[in-house]
Amino acid sequence: MKSRNTKQKEIIDKEIEKIKDFFTAEDLHNTVKKIYPDIGLATIYRFLKDLKKKKKIHTYTCNNRLLYSRDKRSHCHFICEETGKMIHFDVDSLDFLKNKIPGSISSFQIEVKGRYEKK
Repeated sequence: MKSRNTKQKEIIDKEIEKIKDFFTAEDLHNTVKKIYPDIGLATIYRFLKDLKKKKKIHTYTCNNRLLYSRDKRSHCHFICEETGKMIHFDVDSLDFLKNKIPGSISSFQIEVKGRYEKK
């Protein structure tokens, strides 16, 4: 069954196209509400679920929250076990995985835990 193209969906889709980074459903909802005040959060979640099913959007988990991205991106963060502070970081190379994985990598998510060094 094909879903109908509604004004709400058009607005949501346009707003997603403007986003260049990771975002949450709540972030998107707050943005779309400025244009279409009556839109509900459940509508946003349904739309994002449909986009994910169609592989037009990608999801990642960060701090027990679901993040979305238009692009397949890598998502890495370090969490301090003492303070709970979290920072995001980039990984330049996955060469160390070449002989461990029987295929190619399209994206990845890494969560590293430890303690910040006192400087």
